[in-house]
Amino acid sequence: MKKVYKFLPVILLASFLFAKNTLAVCPICTIAVGAGVGFSRYLGIDDVVSGLWVGGLLASMVSWTESWLTKKKINFKGRLIVDILFYYLIVIIPLYYSGMIGNPNNTIGSYGIDKLLFGIIVGSISFWFGASWYFQIKRNNGGHAYFPFQKVVMPISPLIILSILY
Repeated sequence: MKKVYKFLPVILLASFLFAKNTLAVCPICTIAVGAGVGFSRYLGIDDVVSGLWVGGLLASMVSWTESWLTKKKINFKGRLIVDILFYYLIVIIPLYYSGMIGNPNNTIGSYGIDKLLFGIIVGSISFWFGASWYFQIKRNNGGHAYFPFQKVVMPISPLIILSILY
């Protein structure tokens, strides 16, 4: 079994070397969002902020799945809706049944909106906005980014700004 682990770095490196370019959100963004979720929960940060990062991660996963399905030429009516529902339900349902969503003591002021659910919605929209803005700017610049790692910075920046504000 130890011999298999010796080849794991080689296999991972090979998968990056032979990967094809897609219009998905970059893997560094996805990892950064996932790390942000874990880190914010570890530090005991408010659920709105944690929800922002969960929402960003979900938006990133939907984007990755859509790109993968397009690459594999898997098309069907309502595909985007199915992807969105799938990812959001596999996250929100367990959070609901574990009591993390739906707790009456974990709402925003007198509005009665759950903090984590609110964060997920706002985080998803802001991550999508940042990623979409990047692709529009890149398209307007002849297919080139204005600065290195712009593909990472633009989707993550709204999450960071909103995390600081909340």
